[in-house]
Amino acid sequence: MADRLKGADDPLATIVFAAGEAPIFRPGDNIRILTRSPIGHYRVPTYLRGKTGAIESVIEPAAVDNEEEGYGRNAGSKRHYYRVAIPMREIWPDYSGSPRDGLRIEIFETWLERI
Repeated sequence: MADRLKGADDPLATIVFAAGEAPIFRPGDNIRILTRSPIGHYRVPTYLRGKTGAIESVIEPAAVDNEEEGYGRNAGSKRHYYRVAIPMREIWPDYSGSPRDGLRIEIFETWLERI
């Protein structure tokens, strides 16, 4: 059974996903980057862990989890990367620039939680 995303202005609206392959976050969703301290090389900068932001876009196609793949623990399952917009004031509370300023970074699905 396939999931179909809806929304006339949504660029993902024309993609038909197999069961379990649809992105779990959508543009505009508010998220928190998980705070984890695993041993080894992980692809989320420490200074961004625990910070909040919003999903700016879903990156297609779904991809293999690079972190798990690097340790030989991936059985080929795929999930999504997301471009996340983080306000500069979230990173540096004393930031005195425009409130519209922010950092954009691509983060794998397993590092994000909805808030």
